[in-house]
Amino acid sequence: MTTILFELGTEELPPKNLKTLRDALTDNVKAALESQNIAYEAIKPFAAPRRLALQIVGISDKQPDRTEQKRGPAIKAAFDSDGNLTKAGLGFASGLGITKDDIITISTDKGDYIGYELTVQGKPVIELLPVIFQKALDDLPIAKRMRSGASKEEFVRPVQWVVLMVDSTVIDATIQGHKAGNATRGHRFHAPDFVSIAHADDYEAVLQNAKVIADFDKRQALIKEQVAKLSDEVGAIAIVPDELLDEVTALVDLPVALRASFEERFLAVPQEALISTMQADQKYFCLTDKDGKLLPYFVFISNIESKDPSQVIFGNEKVVRPRLSDAEFFFLQDQKQPLFALTENLKNRIFQDKLGTIWEKSERIASLAAYIAGQIGADSEHAIRAAHLSKCDLASTLVGEFPELQGVAGTYYARLNGEAKGVADAIEEQYLPKFAGDKLPATDIGTALALADRIDTLVGIFGIGEIPTGSKDPFSLRRASIGVLRILIEKRLNLGLSELIQHALSGYGDKLSDAAKTFDEVMEFINARYRAMYSEQGVAVDTIQAVQAMDIDVPMDFDDRIRAVQVFRSLPQAGVLAENNKRVANILAKADVAVSDEVDEAVLVEVAEKALFDAVKSAQAAVLPLQAAADYQAILTTLASLSEPLTAFFDDVMVNSDDAKLKANRLALLQQVRNLFMLVADISLLQG
Repeated sequence: MTTILFELGTEELPPKNLKTLRDALTDNVKAALESQNIAYEAIKPFAAPRRLALQIVGISDKQPDRTEQKRGPAIKAAFDSDGNLTKAGLGFASGLGITKDDIITISTDKGDYIGYELTVQGKPVIELLPVIFQKALDDLPIAKRMRSGASKEEFVRPVQWVVLMVDSTVIDATIQGHKAGNATRGHRFHAPDFVSIAHADDYEAVLQNAKVIADFDKRQALIKEQVAKLSDEVGAIAIVPDELLDEVTALVDLPVALRASFEERFLAVPQEALISTMQADQKYFCLTDKDGKLLPYFVFISNIESKDPSQVIFGNEKVVRPRLSDAEFFFLQDQKQPLFALTENLKNRIFQDKLGTIWEKSERIASLAAYIAGQIGADSEHAIRAAHLSKCDLASTLVGEFPELQGVAGTYYARLNGEAKGVADAIEEQYLPKFAGDKLPATDIGTALALADRIDTLVGIFGIGEIPTGSKDPFSLRRASIGVLRILIEKRLNLGLSELIQHALSGYGDKLSDAAKTFDEVMEFINARYRAMYSEQGVAVDTIQAVQAMDIDVPMDFDDRIRAVQVFRSLPQAGVLAENNKRVANILAKADVAVSDEVDEAVLVEVAEKALFDAVKSAQAAVLPLQAAADYQAILTTLASLSEPLTAFFDDVMVNSDDAKLKANRLALLQQVRNLFMLVADISLLQG
């Protein structure tokens, strides 16, 4: 079984991009092998701080031979009446160096042509691989490439060596300006010299002996195992974000996890600040108890097997101490004045040039949050207080150093100032949800604040004409809109978008030149987010469109209708009812007379129309209490009973009768049918 080994040795590669580079190199080579029709059994990728490598197992020695057809002129033009080649036929044959006997007939839908089948010999794979690997490297997603010394070759980091082997033989090639060989390098400190690879299959074992675990996934699994073991020893749970884990894995050849500690006095600082600095600056894994409270321990990953690990631990504890001291200093500095005192600073900070200061925004949020709180049974005074405090931490030194702590810092300071629990919690919750799938505010005050903040921003930014275009959305208005919808829907709040937007508009006074236009644009923008939001949940587009056609103002009500239509679509009658509703809608739309919804029972003639009338009356009576309870699923399930009588009506009754009275009465009957279904959604828009 033939094995190919390719390794590109470099200076330390960017750790945040190593996994991406590994995957892209693998994909590029796979695509090239497939396009060249080169068979192989498996490709194993490797990625470590100073190398990218691929091991291709069971690769074929050469490309398979292939047959190509060369088509010449039409038969009529290639042969004369005596069957001899014409000038055109002779030209085709001489161009290919063949005789008349080699010529075949190629039949197409446009006629018969002369032709020739040429066998193309497959090339040896080792001749193709250097170009394949170089092209794969050239196509890697590298934002900025660099040169090393006088070399004209460019890569993300300077290239130091190249390995290219087939089994035990070096393939003669030059890649990235380096002659390929069979020598790799081990760990920068434990085994810095070149090491020969006897066979391509030995690659991983050779590097392991040289203190390098070349397999990224194995290295990562080892890190996770070591971190978990060290955490368990102190009864802790490690915080291991995926991005940090990938980055740490990319930083080390030989992961050795060690546990260190810091002074417990630092635990008085908001743990989010400590975690942030330890993760972002030091690449440490923080430890918490089972309740998520930070413990005075952290785990770090060393790249050496030290003879005295205690010295390595001591060094890391020494390094992290100033970082934690900085966070402590900022935290204590901020406490020299109450949180509300920072509002003076906000009066000089601009939210947006045309929309005023951050303090002005806080006042608008306070008005809207108080209104929302009143609607959902929360304390309006607490909502106002929370709004006034909501942006104060933007002026704090802690948030100045750790911007990601906005809201979090404010909550800590509010608690220290003795603010009501709901007020303090709301300051952090105003930013929830931060991303798709994120948790929602837990408190009513937090809910009111989160809604008010987002709606104020939407109204203000639209009001000055800064509407998102294409991929440009500098104020994250799309995310804000989806956040509003999620809060209103998932927290089951019976609030209409129009009332919230109108209240927000009133808060801007004369700052916005065209309030009516702003209202329409914001409503349209938020309503347009339904499609993206529900599509991500797997809801069919036509289901969303059927409910959007109803122009629903209350998102909670919109969601109830979506769920009802989804259930309706699972009914056996759904397909027929959707088609019949299309027919009803089309007939009513094309009616050349005014359509009433009052049916004169005395004018009913046909058995089918009488039966439909009776079914409609029964349905109207049945759905009345369901409509009052907004039980849309039950309404549509009840209306499924109209399937048979409606089908029979269309089979047996001529709606557009020559008798004007009959026609008007039948149109009125169909209008009643239409009205029943439109209690929930426009079923005629469903595609079956």
